Amino acid sequence: MSRNWKKDIIFFLASQTISLFGSSLVQYAITWYITLETQSGIMMTISIICGFLPTFFLSPFAGVWADRYNRKVLIALSDSLIALSTLVMAVFFLAGYDAMWLLFAISAIRAFGSAVQMPAISAILPQIVPEEKLTKVNATNSSMQSLVMLVSPMVSGALLSVATIESIFFIDVITAAIAVAIMVFFLHVPSHEKAMSKQTVSYFGDMYKGYEYIKSHGFIKAYFAFSAVFFVLIAPASFLTPLQVTRSFGNDVWRLTITEISFSGGMMLGGIIMASWGGFRNKVHTMIFSNFVIALATVALGVIPILPDFSAGILSGNFGINILFWIYMFFMLLTGVVVPIFNTPATVLLQERVEPDFLGRVFGIFGMISSTMMPLGMLIFGPVADIIRIEWLLIGTGLLLLVQSIFMLKSKDLVEAGEPVAEVEGGFV
Repeated sequence: MSRNWKKDIIFFLASQTISLFGSSLVQYAITWYITLETQSGIMMTISIICGFLPTFFLSPFAGVWADRYNRKVLIALSDSLIALSTLVMAVFFLAGYDAMWLLFAISAIRAFGSAVQMPAISAILPQIVPEEKLTKVNATNSSMQSLVMLVSPMVSGALLSVATIESIFFIDVITAAIAVAIMVFFLHVPSHEKAMSKQTVSYFGDMYKGYEYIKSHGFIKAYFAFSAVFFVLIAPASFLTPLQVTRSFGNDVWRLTITEISFSGGMMLGGIIMASWGGFRNKVHTMIFSNFVIALATVALGVIPILPDFSAGILSGNFGINILFWIYMFFMLLTGVVVPIFNTPATVLLQERVEPDFLGRVFGIFGMISSTMMPLGMLIFGPVADIIRIEWLLIGTGLLLLVQSIFMLKSKDLVEAGEPVAEVEGGFV
């Protein structure tokens, strides 16, 4: 552990924030370009598939790479690949070749790069940060990411209104170049032990060892199982609420904008809270608490729009609808606040409990789960939302999340793993 870890983490977070900002601009620009040019649900579906399928298939391999090779180099190379693909796309667009398949192909390549990055980023943090500071650093990173996700759609939309999409592509190339330069020249993180040793096992052998490691640790199996269920159950609250707002409160653009701002602003606030609070002594208790609050908020998001169906007077008419809308926004904000309070201890739990040589593979499998379960949830709940009201889906999934909170509390393996790691002599300074 470097004695200058504070300087290193500042450079690392700065690099990742700059890189994420450029990537987010491009991602929103691509989404909106496809929407405006095609106005096709099929085309949007293809775009989404191109964005998550590479992550699903590559995550296990990316986890092995994160354990076999220098993680800093992997992050820099993946950022460079994303930037290069964006540059190629910009050149083609400037030349007048703007075929839709090119956007799909570039989206897939960008997803490939992100899949390589994710386990490497999660695994490198314990190499930089003292164990007792992991929660604060992860929470700070979450706040910075939330700020980027709050600002980037507004900036991307503003740029598209006054400039061409090619200009946004070039901005991403520049931000990626800056991020890579910071990683290469200013961040000093040595290779971890496994990366420096001679590799005597094949890629698939290392992957198999990773699966065996997960199977032999009850808390990781429980963690993955609860995470998979969680991601499926939050799909309606994550993806169907804009449609719900349109159906229940009106199709005004400002309502959709406020919805997005409320959630993103809440996430930023939640990251700040976690950075200052740190959560309960037992990290799993913090996860259970946040899961419980998310469950209640999800039920509330389902109940509020149907209140006019069961009431009269003040809740009827535009005045009542607007009151209910702002109450709805409060629970949307609350949901955003609680998400980092769940994600931060969940990430730190693995960073603390998993052996350093297996961190990449464990986070790789987790990346595969997280990239798959929410789209799977939408495959289930999306079509159902055209048959029954979204409100009933939210109430149902919220109640199931409450049940999950109880099962998490009763999971001995998970709760025991959440206890603070015993301090050892000669620890971090």
